[in-house]
Amino acid sequence: MKSIRLAGLCVVVLCFAMVASAAVKEPKDAKCPVSGKGCNPEKSVAFDGGSVYFCCGNCEKAFEGDSAKFAAKAHQQMVSTGQLVQKGCPFSGGAVKAGTQLTIGDAEVGFCCNNCKGKVEKASADDQVNMVFGNIAKGFAPAK
Repeated sequence: MKSIRLAGLCVVVLCFAMVASAAVKEPKDAKCPVSGKGCNPEKSVAFDGGSVYFCCGNCEKAFEGDSAKFAAKAHQQMVSTGQLVQKGCPFSGGAVKAGTQLTIGDAEVGFCCNNCKGKVEKASADDQVNMVFGNIAKGFAPAK
């Protein structure tokens, strides 16, 4: 019984290690959540406990004017730059299962089961970002 628990714990640890192993981008290598272009690290706004980077002052102003419109892409950028880390499935909050990882935008994300993964796989690229990063409460937390 102890060996089964230990094996299960190892699987959970490996799953989180795989999700966390996605290459963290520098702000200059991230994509602007407004335009999709490369970012200027000097153009940023504080948001949800981190910083969101933009290509130019116009995008920075557009974000400040309606951050809710760009929140999902901003959260995705924050995951890709290592400011947010995955703590569980974005839908259920449950432990991430091995083999359920998908790359969404510039971030690798894992899911608790193939059903959750399948919902995202079937969606368009923009819908994937909104589904996974629109509400981050269950799946992501600020990096420590």
